[in-house]
Amino acid sequence: MSSPLIELKNIKKKYTTKAGDFPVLKGINLNIEEGEFISIMGKSGSGKTTLLNILGLLDKFNEGEYTFRGENISNFNENRKSEFRNKNMGFIFQQFHLIESLTVYQNIEMPLLYRSGETKEDRRKKIEERLEQVGLLEKRNNKPFELSGGQQQRIAIARALVTDPYLILADEPTGALDSETSDDIMELIKKLNDDGKTIIMVTHDKDLKRYTTRDVYLKDGEFSEEATI
Repeated sequence: MSSPLIELKNIKKKYTTKAGDFPVLKGINLNIEEGEFISIMGKSGSGKTTLLNILGLLDKFNEGEYTFRGENISNFNENRKSEFRNKNMGFIFQQFHLIESLTVYQNIEMPLLYRSGETKEDRRKKIEERLEQVGLLEKRNNKPFELSGGQQQRIAIARALVTDPYLILADEPTGALDSETSDDIMELIKKLNDDGKTIIMVTHDKDLKRYTTRDVYLKDGEFSEEATI
């Protein structure tokens, strides 16, 4: 039997303040199989974004073990983390995080520029393929401010996909969008999952459960059996 894509064992995270230690995650155990679409749900302050950031190697944890595709990545240094993220993970954020001074094409190209051995022609093919996938090839030369919110999120999705990662991490991907546009974006993300991408999504919107294969709930830094949103 193959091992899970991700294994978290007793992950603990705390922040130290002048008032003392503030525990955020209190011993998280979680296995994620390839091809799952998991939502991490919970109220504000429950620890869900912190957990997503740990999964994406954007934040450190204090105790526990994190294994990705059988490799223990718990003690990677910052350079190794950056390389690992670029190879294995794609990110979708609520606020898109597109660079306003760059064109759509240049924004999607950014993750590829950190890779050695990629020719300009290699990059062009990958970028245009992803732009076609999200239905916005004709916007390749536009700047982000010339696009609607939904179009900007589609560009962010294309950027997340351009390196062909094993895992997509989405933090409130519809949080800045109206309901109709949110449905369009979620249908696109669901199609990615149907095509085999593993997706972990943080959300407070219980209506998005209809798109996922599994939902986990965080309450005060621990998993809860009940929906607490």
